[in-house]
Amino acid sequence: MSEIGVNPNQKGFLIDAGRCIDCRACLVACSVQNEVSNTTTRIWIKETGVVGEFPNLERYSAPYHCMHCDDPSCVSACTVGALQKDENGIVTYDADRCIGCRYCMYACPFQVPNYEWDQMLPLIVKCDMCVDRLAEGESEPACAATCPTDAIMFGPKVDMLAMAHQRIEDNPDKYVDHVYGEEENGGTATFYVSPVPFEELGFPTTESTLSPAYSNRLITHGTPAVAGAVAIGLSGVYLTIKHHEEAMAELRNDALAVETDQPEAEEPAAETQESDNDQ
Repeated sequence: MSEIGVNPNQKGFLIDAGRCIDCRACLVACSVQNEVSNTTTRIWIKETGVVGEFPNLERYSAPYHCMHCDDPSCVSACTVGALQKDENGIVTYDADRCIGCRYCMYACPFQVPNYEWDQMLPLIVKCDMCVDRLAEGESEPACAATCPTDAIMFGPKVDMLAMAHQRIEDNPDKYVDHVYGEEENGGTATFYVSPVPFEELGFPTTESTLSPAYSNRLITHGTPAVAGAVAIGLSGVYLTIKHHEEAMAELRNDALAVETDQPEAEEPAAETQESDNDQ
C-alpha cells in the first residue's frame, strides 16, 4: 500500500467505472478549460465495449487521465525539468521547458503523456489536475465539477482512497476487490474502482508495485557526468593521435631534408673516358 497522509495538502481523484455513463461531459469540460479541441483533451475513455449475451448485455467505461504518481516516472525521466511534482501531489507540465524528447512517454507505465503529432512544433499533452483552476480558488478540476453521476470525485488524497475502499466494502458483489492506483507504480493519487477487472477496461496492468523513477534518475542525472567523462576521454585520444601524427610528419620532413642536402655523385669526365679508350 502506498504511503498516504504524509502531506495533508495532497489532492487526489476517485473514479468509479460503475457510475460512469460514458456521457463524455468530462472531455468537453477539459477541452473548454484548457482551450483545446476535443481531440487533444487531457482525458480519454477506457471501455469494455458491449459484453455478455442478449438480453443480459453490459457495457462499462471510465475516464482515464494522469495518475499523478507518488514517485512519477515521467518526472524522473525528464532531463529539462518540464515535468515537476508539486507539494500538493500534482504532476505539472511546463511547455516552455519541454524539448519534445518524449522520454516521459517511454517512462510512464500508464501510457499517459501524449504527443501532438499533428502540430508543427509538437509537445506533450497531459492532465495537470487543472492546477491553474485550483489556484484561482475553484474547489475541483473541471472534469469532476462537470460529471453528472459523481463518477469522478476529487478531494484530499487520503479521503479519496478511504472512499474507494468503503465502496468496495459496502458493495462486495458490485466491485472488484482492488483499488487501481493504490499500489501500481509505487502508488498514485488517482484511484479507480470497477465492477469488472481493470484489464477488461483496457487499463495497463503490471505486477510491479515499485516505481522505476529511482533507476531513471540514476540514468538521467548521471548522463551529464558520463557525457563529460566520455568527451574528456575522446579528447585525450584525439590529442594523442594528433601528437603522434605531428611527430611522424616531423620525421618525414627531416628525412626529406637530409636527402635534399646530400651532394649528387659526379660523372666521369668525357676526356678521361676517351683517354682510356686510346690506350
